[in-house]
Amino acid sequence: MMLVLTAIVFAIIGLALGGGGAKLLMLGGSPYYLAIGIGFLLTAVLLFMRKSAAIWLYAFMILGSLGWAVSEVGFDWWQLGPRGGVIVLLGLWLLLPAVRRPLGFESPTGERYAVSGWPLAFAVLVSVGVAGYAIMQDPHDIRGDLPSDVVAENPPLGGSVPPGEWHQYGRTAFGQRYSPLDQITPENVGGLRVAWQYQTGDIKRPDDVGETTYQVTPLKIKDTLYACTPHNWAIALDAATGEEKWKYDSNSGMNPDRQHQTCRGVTYWADPAAAPGSPCTERVYLPTSDARLIALDAATGSVCTSFADNGVLHLETGMKYNPAGYYYSTSPPVAVAGKLIIGGAVNDNYSTQEQSGVIRAFDINTGALIWNWDSGNPDVTAPLPEGQTYTTNSPNSWSVFSYDEGLGLVYIPMGNQVPDQLGMGRSEHVEKYSSSIVALDINSGAVRWVRQTVHHDLWDMDVPAQPALLDITKEDGTVVPALVGPTKQGDIYVLDRRSGEPIIPVEEVQAPGGAIPEDFTAPTQPVSGLTFMPAPLQEKDMWGVTLFDQLACRIAFRSLKYEGRYTPPSIEGTLVYPGNFGTFNWGSVAIDPERQVMFGMPTYLAFTSRLVPRDQVPPKGQDEKGSEQGLNRNAGAPYGVFMGPFLGPLGIPCQAPPWGYVAGADLRTGKIAYKHKNGTVEDMTPLPLPFKVGVPGIGGPMITKGGVAFLGAAVDDYLRAYDLTTGRQLWEARLPAGGQSTPMSYAVGDKQYVLIVAGGHGSVGTRPGDYIIAYTLP
Repeated sequence: MMLVLTAIVFAIIGLALGGGGAKLLMLGGSPYYLAIGIGFLLTAVLLFMRKSAAIWLYAFMILGSLGWAVSEVGFDWWQLGPRGGVIVLLGLWLLLPAVRRPLGFESPTGERYAVSGWPLAFAVLVSVGVAGYAIMQDPHDIRGDLPSDVVAENPPLGGSVPPGEWHQYGRTAFGQRYSPLDQITPENVGGLRVAWQYQTGDIKRPDDVGETTYQVTPLKIKDTLYACTPHNWAIALDAATGEEKWKYDSNSGMNPDRQHQTCRGVTYWADPAAAPGSPCTERVYLPTSDARLIALDAATGSVCTSFADNGVLHLETGMKYNPAGYYYSTSPPVAVAGKLIIGGAVNDNYSTQEQSGVIRAFDINTGALIWNWDSGNPDVTAPLPEGQTYTTNSPNSWSVFSYDEGLGLVYIPMGNQVPDQLGMGRSEHVEKYSSSIVALDINSGAVRWVRQTVHHDLWDMDVPAQPALLDITKEDGTVVPALVGPTKQGDIYVLDRRSGEPIIPVEEVQAPGGAIPEDFTAPTQPVSGLTFMPAPLQEKDMWGVTLFDQLACRIAFRSLKYEGRYTPPSIEGTLVYPGNFGTFNWGSVAIDPERQVMFGMPTYLAFTSRLVPRDQVPPKGQDEKGSEQGLNRNAGAPYGVFMGPFLGPLGIPCQAPPWGYVAGADLRTGKIAYKHKNGTVEDMTPLPLPFKVGVPGIGGPMITKGGVAFLGAAVDDYLRAYDLTTGRQLWEARLPAGGQSTPMSYAVGDKQYVLIVAGGHGSVGTRPGDYIIAYTLP
């Protein structure tokens, strides 16, 4: 009976692998799966016939599969496992006496003897030995050291922020995410303990949109921390104890058409002309998801009614179209030279009649409009006259700005014109400013320079991250004011921030063609000399837990249109790699301005996009919520788009891990020093298995002068510390929710703290929460 059941199982496996393998072969894929499917069927027949040759045949199948697997992926355990796991386990099953005995012979005395299992046992032992060797290897690891010498003593950090404070999203106007505190070092970071923990009370609701996320980096001014929450509450805490000082609820309401429900931070400003102690001498500006900017008294949390309209600036002013829920600010404005400079997030791929992506400067005291820069009408920056409107759907900037007040420039990371995947009909100005870094004059809003990172963007490769500013010392000793701009496609642009000219060279390379008939592609695309762009995917890079879902992913890969990075969208379906999450996203990178090095978290996760003709787009459902994944309707355009991560039948990525790293690079030379797998699958699987495969993440790092980098972000719920020089992990702390925010560091007295907000991220599915947690040494 055991033999018959085994034969039936082998026959079913053979039919599944053989049928799928035949389809894969017809698509131009590997012949292995058809061959192994036939092998399983032949083994099943021999088992039914009770032939001992089944053992020999299966032993050859194991060894042949092992040779094929090693020839494809070398000694990468995470790639070998899915290829050989099921096959080796079934080999062990065939070694059971209950299976081998019917295949043996009967002696003249009538006693039954099992067939010898040594050929099969040898094949299994060889496979186990190779697996044991492979599990000790890490073929994706790049080992090396960042330069440890101080290149610049006392470099500019972006303003006169006291060492123990954190005044802006990236700490200062330069957005370096660098703390000059050095109490915490690689030698003592393992002693960090929770100093205090605070819960905001703002938790994810059942009626929230999918991308409800907690991405805030709090500010620390004097003895107070200032933060916001996903539903746009502003909170002030005692920096030493975490005790709440005040809380303000903006009552921004709920709207299922919002694509995002989040807040990355607030803006602090102190009026130098105000009498000390008078109301609103110090202010906190809170952006909201219903397109308002609210001025609050930093001391009490009360509304500063002298600002704008009774304390509230309405950001939808000047929009030709104003559908509710389509426009809001998720990032804090910058406060510079008596101005608040702010952009706004526009829902991706909802409609061709959405709000403008205009960047505006308002008087920081009164809220009066000083200038506006509309990338659809870039030459006119005088305040928009009453009754006129900004350009509909012009490229927007939803991320954080940085600025150099000495140069009089603010640096804007630009997005794309929606619909992201459809480029027909874009104006000359839109083509110029989409997916670029733009330097604007702080006083007038006039364009001083532009550096485009993607030409004719059809992939949602908007520049997602705040540019980081530092001064770079060249080999000849000259000092160049620099800008470091991370991009979704993995390039790190290192530019002269005065002119936008490359410090690390940028070259144009040939790009794939083949757009839909109504559209076109750019013949070339820029690539920076410092890049974390991944190698193009191949069929052998497809993955799965087993041979079966790996085969399904291979078939899916061969069915999609893919010619490498920048393969244009299609009706058949296109593989987009790097995908929409990007190699880098809003978390940016962290810069050490003394050593002139960077630390970042490159992530690699492929997406797919498929254009849907207008007559095939179904009506909008009553309970449908805003999302960047799934069907994006593009109302008014000839196509909608269906998009999302490239996942297999079991809901795991089709591409093989690692999916996430930590990496360090020398900004003077453009050389990547190290790249190590980061994070485990502990919170990605039903069983809490802490396998370090290198997982995706979204969030950002922070560096301290003590030589330690801190990062949450990964989809397992940990805050980790790393040696900046080597990238080696030094410490980790389990978080009660996803840590998809950027940590910061501050001091109270002589004690240094590291703080992170843990609230989860809707798009990556981490655990939601409402925690603000501070750590310090005992």
